Amino acid sequence: MFGNIGFPELLIILAVALLIFGPKKLPEVGRSIGKALREFRRTSDEIKEKIEEEIQVDEFKDIKEEFKKDIEGNEEGKKDS
Repeated sequence: MFGNIGFPELLIILAVALLIFGPKKLPEVGRSIGKALREFRRTSDEIKEKIEEEIQVDEFKDIKEEFKKDIEGNEEGKKDS
């Protein structure tokens, strides 16, 4: 779930957070962290989608150029015949 963090390590982190923030403030801190993680994930997904779109556009341009060269080559072959 959290990579290499096991259950004992998670308990230690929670205990330290409880000592630092206190029992009243801990739920608020948890919600803030959750919101920040959701926003980060949403933003990274948007960036990933934009990059994938750009890759597809570049691939389409390459295919278009190859197709154009093939057409020009075929037209020149017909003229020579």
